[in-house]
Amino acid sequence: MVTIILKIELSLPGVNSLKEKRRIIKSLMKQAHNEFNVSIAEVDSNDSHRHAVIGAAVVSNNRSFCDQVISKIMDKIDRNPEVILIDYYTEAY
Repeated sequence: MVTIILKIELSLPGVNSLKEKRRIIKSLMKQAHNEFNVSIAEVDSNDSHRHAVIGAAVVSNNRSFCDQVISKIMDKIDRNPEVILIDYYTEAY
């Protein structure tokens, strides 16, 4: 069994309130959860309205499947016009 942890750091340059940030982040997380069946949550910078850190976990018996899911999640986030991908980090267990 393989578990890959993904940590994503995002900038939300057009956001002016925590309510607006949460709408964007919750939508991103819900889409990722529904489309890719991953566990995902906002894990840091909760009180900053222009910065977000999201954590996700993918578990499978196949490492290449996990890598494909991570790649698809990153592509989806990168295409979102409301956020800018600053950095991401993966760790496998």
